[in-house]
Amino acid sequence: MESFAILRIMVLVLATLTWIIVEAAPAKYFNVMDYGAIGDGVIDDSVAFLRAWNDTCNAEIAGEPTLVVPRKQFFLRPTTFRGPCKSKVHFALFGGLFAPVGPEEWKKFGDTVKFIEFDYVTGLYIRGAGLIDGHGKGWWDISCRDHPELKGRCGTVAPTALRFHQSSDIHMSHITIRDSPQIHVLLLGCNDVELGDLNIRSPEGSPNTDGIHIQATNNVFINNSFIGVGDDCVSIGDGISNVNITYVTCGPGHGISIGSLGKDGEVVNVSNIHVRHAIFNGTQNGARIKTYQTGRGEIRDVEFSDIKFIDTGNPIIIDQYYCGAPNGCPPTKVGVHVNNVLYSEIYGTSKADVAINFNCSGNVACTGIQLENIELTSSTPGKQVKSTCNNAFGEAKGTIEPKSCLKT
Repeated sequence: MESFAILRIMVLVLATLTWIIVEAAPAKYFNVMDYGAIGDGVIDDSVAFLRAWNDTCNAEIAGEPTLVVPRKQFFLRPTTFRGPCKSKVHFALFGGLFAPVGPEEWKKFGDTVKFIEFDYVTGLYIRGAGLIDGHGKGWWDISCRDHPELKGRCGTVAPTALRFHQSSDIHMSHITIRDSPQIHVLLLGCNDVELGDLNIRSPEGSPNTDGIHIQATNNVFINNSFIGVGDDCVSIGDGISNVNITYVTCGPGHGISIGSLGKDGEVVNVSNIHVRHAIFNGTQNGARIKTYQTGRGEIRDVEFSDIKFIDTGNPIIIDQYYCGAPNGCPPTKVGVHVNNVLYSEIYGTSKADVAINFNCSGNVACTGIQLENIELTSSTPGKQVKSTCNNAFGEAKGTIEPKSCLKT
């Protein structure tokens, strides 16, 4: 009997200690609703989000803390989630984040650069089935490109929907990003980024709405995503190395582009860019490299392989005479060296008469261009397509249609 009483006391003590430990343990999940968010899409929930982020970012717990955005609609002003954090953090986005509507409302908040930003964060996982809506139409309606009649009232710069700045070890998947005023996703000064299963959308005519723009960033993996926008599906700027893009469907849009680069005479440094298993559907361009005549430096070790073009303008193009304004770029004595570019296992239809266009710098030739098994035909039945080359050197192997014009 005495031993039973002792055992009973021990069980009660253990249960009490367990309860105390559980009650005292730091929370792992930080739901924005617990911080005062309303989630009606009207009331500004930015403060609640920032408070939840602060606790998530600074949590000292076993494991990795998670900020939770439930399935509601949240209106936010331009918001920056700053690091560094105490550990890797998760951002579970199941609801929708909605930007201010139109330039005048944006200007009330004093930030017309970006909608959502992650700044100096190392180890970030954004996942869920959520939405980021940039409410871009008001900005498109005052674009100088499309509305020059507005003169002093038009704009050339608009906010980015989602910006990662000086961050690393970034992972984002299963998110929809739509109708950004300008760029949808910007990687600026980042390292080790993985983007997958994204749906990025804006109307075909929306100005400068790149899907993903990469700038001064290394080690990027973009996989299994649908991107249909008004500008480049993916654009690769300067200071870039080790980018892998696989199983991306692009269209509408301007294609997947390296550049434009060298506008202000800078020394370009881009290397190890690989685009594989991509589909271009109705895009203005396909696999594109574009530089200004004023640029210097090098673009090297580039691959476009296992590509399907459907009614694509300029399926394969290197344009080293790119210019933002007609007759606005006088000749120079310099150029960006494009070297070691592989185009392999490419087929489909071109709506342009020139399906392969290597318009390389007259000062610095393109070298090491490799064509392997390419079959491109016209989108118009019975019409022929052709290749054109300017100062382009390389070799062709296998079936090449239209016929290669490379110099050896």
